[in-house]
Amino acid sequence: MRRKIVAGNWKMNKNVIDAQQLMIQLLSYKNSNATNCEVWIAPPSLYLMMAKDIFEKDEIGVFSQDMSEFESGAYTGELSADMLESIDATGSLIGHSERRQYHGETDESCNKKVKLALDKGLIPVYCNGETLEQRKARQHFDVVKTQTEKALFTLSAEEIKKVVIAYEPVWAIGTGETATPEQAQEIHAHIRGIIAEKYGKEVADEISILYGGSVKPDNAKEIFSQPDIDGGLIGGAALKLEDFSKIIEGFN
Repeated sequence: MRRKIVAGNWKMNKNVIDAQQLMIQLLSYKNSNATNCEVWIAPPSLYLMMAKDIFEKDEIGVFSQDMSEFESGAYTGELSADMLESIDATGSLIGHSERRQYHGETDESCNKKVKLALDKGLIPVYCNGETLEQRKARQHFDVVKTQTEKALFTLSAEEIKKVVIAYEPVWAIGTGETATPEQAQEIHAHIRGIIAEKYGKEVADEISILYGGSVKPDNAKEIFSQPDIDGGLIGGAALKLEDFSKIIEGFN
């Protein structure tokens, strides 16, 4: 059985008091409700140790929003895999569309980060997806295929099974636009098929693929019911317990 996951990417939001309050609310919710999926959060890096203190029994997975492709050194402002491992973080997002757009992230650097994360026992959540221009030009299948191959296909079969993929249609992030469940399923199945061609169906069927395009309380259940969608990478709706909890309950 593939793991079912609802992950919240907090991006650059919340001051320390508000972040702590939301974490405490999440812990209370998790302890009071049986959830049919794993729940992860990726708060700003400043709050990672606080998150590990609050979720001391690993009730909620704690992820960084990015990590360095380098092991250590003179890379001001960066987080290393060793640092994340040392606080017992669960893993890291890698290659988020906003990192690609604003910080020049490439598939090649993502490949280095994914391998480093795996070497340190961290779960890499590798993000891919097309822009609106690429979707309109009907390039979305090729774009996602190239991203997947460049970032992941140097891994062994055992390694790639430990990666979680988050498909993000860039045109549906923060825009209020959402791919239809059928559109999302189509490209999730495409990604799984690409992996199956390289590693075999058995390996591909073990990899969790999350949808990262404006999942909301009112569409989560329908999106999560698609056969190749194993959960969501949630942005804005992860910042309010009321919305995030209803998305988690999309698996109920």
